[in-house]
Amino acid sequence: MTGTTVCRTVVAIALTATLAGLTGCTSSGGPADGGPGGSAPPAATPQPSDPSSTAPPAPSLTGPAAEALRAVERATGRAGSARVESTTVMGSELSLKAAGALGWRDDGLTGTLTITYTGGTTAETMRRLGTTAMEARYLPDAYYAEVGDEFADRVGGRHWIKYVYEDLEDLGGGAGAGFADQMRNTTPNQAVKLLLTAEDVRKVGEEKTRGRRTTHWTGTVGGATAQTVDIWVDDRDLLVKKVERGRTENGELTQTAYYSEYGVTVSAERPPAADTADFKELLASQGG
Repeated sequence: MTGTTVCRTVVAIALTATLAGLTGCTSSGGPADGGPGGSAPPAATPQPSDPSSTAPPAPSLTGPAAEALRAVERATGRAGSARVESTTVMGSELSLKAAGALGWRDDGLTGTLTITYTGGTTAETMRRLGTTAMEARYLPDAYYAEVGDEFADRVGGRHWIKYVYEDLEDLGGGAGAGFADQMRNTTPNQAVKLLLTAEDVRKVGEEKTRGRRTTHWTGTVGGATAQTVDIWVDDRDLLVKKVERGRTENGELTQTAYYSEYGVTVSAERPPAADTADFKELLASQGG
């Protein structure tokens, strides 16, 4: 694999893992172009569940359902943090699972996730590079991805790649457009905000979710690119589970997330500078 291809792979890891790993916080439908060996970095094109715009459309829902969902939106937003377990499947390109703790405050998203590649062409590529799992650290201004020894040998021996969100915004062809805003606005209650825009939202009923009594809501969002959003909330109006289903340019997308321990302490330390490669500098040094 050439240096330039490695850089493209790094870009794919950045956008795919960041967005897919954050499925628990309502993320983009994933990369829309190329992949690790593609000719351009995956596009962060907004999808129906994509909070990359600074605010979702004005709520169209009214009545008791709207009141109930707004209570969930407020409670989940105020909680500020939670433990998240999630799975994502994006067609034949990628499937992964993620687990960790994430926090959402005024200064942006923070936290740490362990992301494990479980299938798809991206997972196969990563396996060839000696990586089947990675740690992701999210800070308000940047995302850090840990890579294995074999991958590190290709990027100067450093085991962490730093992706400054504003730098990703500047990728050629608009590939990273909206990425910084997307990270700042990625919170679990985005799924609730989406349901507030659905004309067909309805209460499915009471169900047990991981042993907890919950209320199940469902709706369709996104218009021409319709996507279904299902949420399960507990008696404290906190999100317990979320499932999103839709289509991307890479095939069917299914994202499932479970939330627990709201208010948990969240930490995400910046890796040692000597063991960190900056994505923008890496790309420039290899003519990417």
